[in-house]
Amino acid sequence: MSVSSVIAAALVAVPLSAPIAAPAPLAGSAETWQRADTVAEWYDTTAATIAAAGASAQVTNSRTWAISWLSAARALRHRPSPPAFRDAALASAVHRSLVTLVPSRKQELDAALAASLARIPEGVDKRRGVAAGTREADALLAERDKDGLDPQSVSPPYTPVSSDPGVWRPTPPSFSPGVQSGTRDAKPFLPATRSQYRPAPPPALTSERYVKDLEEVRVYGAAGSTARTPAQTETAQFWLGSSLTLYDGVLRAAVVQSQDRSQSWRTGLVALFHVALVDTQIATSDAKYAYVLWRPVTALQVTDPSWTPLHNTPAHPDYPSGHNSYAGAAQQVLTALIGPRSRRPYTIGSPTLPGVTRTYTDWKRPADENIDARVWSGIHTRIADEVGVRLGRDVAAHTLRNAVKLFS
Repeated sequence: MSVSSVIAAALVAVPLSAPIAAPAPLAGSAETWQRADTVAEWYDTTAATIAAAGASAQVTNSRTWAISWLSAARALRHRPSPPAFRDAALASAVHRSLVTLVPSRKQELDAALAASLARIPEGVDKRRGVAAGTREADALLAERDKDGLDPQSVSPPYTPVSSDPGVWRPTPPSFSPGVQSGTRDAKPFLPATRSQYRPAPPPALTSERYVKDLEEVRVYGAAGSTARTPAQTETAQFWLGSSLTLYDGVLRAAVVQSQDRSQSWRTGLVALFHVALVDTQIATSDAKYAYVLWRPVTALQVTDPSWTPLHNTPAHPDYPSGHNSYAGAAQQVLTALIGPRSRRPYTIGSPTLPGVTRTYTDWKRPADENIDARVWSGIHTRIADEVGVRLGRDVAAHTLRNAVKLFS
């Protein structure tokens, strides 16, 4: 069965499990009311909510996205589902999830829900939609309770396993303790085990590949590199920030460009994207702390204590790259559901390079730039980047193959 067929099967409608008795809607109201793009509206509300008051851990914020939009996708499978039902169900599911997971934004979220519901004519369809969205959100919140993706569980105290060559240790300038080691113990949405897609071990320190990759970082990733071009420096700076933030614009472009697809399909796209990303981040943490490979800065300072990377090194092991596993998963989901190219060129910005935008026509080039960017930042070996992309694609492919399980 093709990926498209699997997704279609996952989003097949089911009868409304608990219909609510109500008077019939006003005659003609469902046909005459002016509809907004509720998917894009609540996409932006979700992004704004997390940007304003999200958790400190990226994977926790990915979880918030996944729960909010998977509950909405589940609600939209119910029948009957006229437009009033669909808009009310989507808005109510995302609202209920966000208010529960980001309670500090309740006032803003309540106002957003009120605005969405005010456009919908009163009647049985609206009430059923609100009930279905709220019910699905509550059920999924209960299902994911204590799944180990809260910030405290994600980053428990971590002690390096040894000080031997090749083993990760805290890196300059802050020498911060290792973070994200607990993500590997979290409950995934779909894989049977956290290590199901664990990549092969990194190359030996004396191997031709590792020596070559480390030399590339030394030459192109140094703070004062004369080999790195201004364009390469810009790429490193552009992709420096949170992958969740950087890929918000990429996914939004896909959502907006798919307005001719059904509301259920577009909601499912957002849900599957973030479910895949949660599971990818769990798998990435598993691999990082299984292999605990030291960072380039540690390796290079053994022979040159003055060597400094362009950007400060994050406080977790090198292999595989988390930025790139995220990019690989995003590429896989968008390519499988939309195709290798976007319908129209799309433009995104970067919080770490204000005022600069980049325009793309496919989903692969951002991943390719992520691979280069982490090398030119001086914080990852190329093998860690390339393996990260492959890991993300593998996990996301698993998500898509098993999508129907998310809606059962």
